[in-house]
Amino acid sequence: MDLCLRYGSTTLGIELKVWRDKKRDPQTQGLEQLDSYLARLGVDFGWLFVFDRREKAPPIEERLSTQIVSSKNQRSITVIRA
Repeated sequence: MDLCLRYGSTTLGIELKVWRDKKRDPQTQGLEQLDSYLARLGVDFGWLFVFDRREKAPPIEERLSTQIVSSKNQRSITVIRA
């Protein structure tokens, strides 16, 4: 896990991934990793940030998005693509 923020009784697990040239979209790998980390933390939600650094990536205005998905173990993960 790249970041684990704790504030009072709230724990946020955050995974960061970078999509580079000649590589596959890292979202699937990031979701699997984060799901495992969240299980260890004992929480049912987390955040995955995917930064598209490919040379021919669409402009930021076109690729910026937010989506809530369920992991294999039914954890709620907010995916932010930039």
